[in-house]
Amino acid sequence: MRSIWNGAISFGLVSIPIKLVNATQNRSISFRQIHTEDGGRIRYRKVCELEDREVGQAEIGKGYEDADGTIVPITDEDLSHLPLPTARTIEIVAFVPADRIDPLQMDAAYYLAAGGAQAAKPYTLLREALKRSQKVAIAKYALRGRERLGMLRVVDDAIAMHGLLWPDEVRAPEGVAPDTPVTVNDKELDLADALMDTLGEIELEELHDEYREALEEVVAAKVSGEAPPETPEPARSGKVLDLMAALEKSVRAAKESRGEEPADSGEPAETSEAEVRTLPQRKSARAAPKQTSGKKSAAGGKTAAKKTASSASSASSTSSTGKSTSKSAQGAKKSTAKSTTKTTAKTTARKPAAKKTASRKRSA
Repeated sequence: MRSIWNGAISFGLVSIPIKLVNATQNRSISFRQIHTEDGGRIRYRKVCELEDREVGQAEIGKGYEDADGTIVPITDEDLSHLPLPTARTIEIVAFVPADRIDPLQMDAAYYLAAGGAQAAKPYTLLREALKRSQKVAIAKYALRGRERLGMLRVVDDAIAMHGLLWPDEVRAPEGVAPDTPVTVNDKELDLADALMDTLGEIELEELHDEYREALEEVVAAKVSGEAPPETPEPARSGKVLDLMAALEKSVRAAKESRGEEPADSGEPAETSEAEVRTLPQRKSARAAPKQTSGKKSAAGGKTAAKKTASSASSASSTSSTGKSTSKSAQGAKKSTAKSTTKTTAKTTARKPAAKKTASRKRSA
């Protein structure tokens, strides 16, 4: 990786030669401005407004515009004589816990590479000291014409530096929060927690720039002369009228997407595919006797009628027998009651048999 700045880390009286290397890269697709009529490139030319002519890079320098519009030339030699110890040095001023740094202050990220073999020992010393202390180093450095604030931390076996905004460069969030007073109840918070738990965590390495990938597909289609891919229809979302219902549906949808069965939240859950296939089979099995021929249906009807009549006869005979048994039991002895009961049982058992025999003769 190409270094963009050479200097040293000032760690007390220890000086560590380092090289500054960009830790991030821009992967976005860039476009050129063209003339739509003929496809010609649109270029910006650097023109001197006094001479009205284009000038080269070698003729271009720096200048500071005063309040009255006067331009004060500033040369590289002027900048090299800045009365700052951070002109070519990353000066560590403090060590603080990492949670003391507000993420809003985070800016560009760099890797600090050891500048030669002589820097290996002090570089390793600083790295291990940061690891053991579990702190980050706050430093000042000068880059691109201004003094900046930085945070040094350990990434694997390297020291990384994050550029930090100065505290007065971070704006306060005034007028950002809602002005309308809102009350959130415990049930809504519970549902929000359930949704957060259901969505769970994710490996950041799995995330990718889908917009860039889609843009690459469009460019590839244009190069090959094919039609660009069609834009998928966005999901329709109605106006959220009930926050609780929206949270419950969100939790259910998140669980379904992960293959989990949604818990009953008081609303009818959607029928799964397995249940849809099972219900018609049960209905068709019950309806099967109705699809038989007319003769079988008639025979079945007669049989059912005979069974009903037989049951009614048995019930009436049992009832009459019970009455006679109760009358005889009032004035007779226990032995007479036992014999009467046996006789009644035999009579009851013989009558249905006789009726069944008669029924068989009729059907024959």
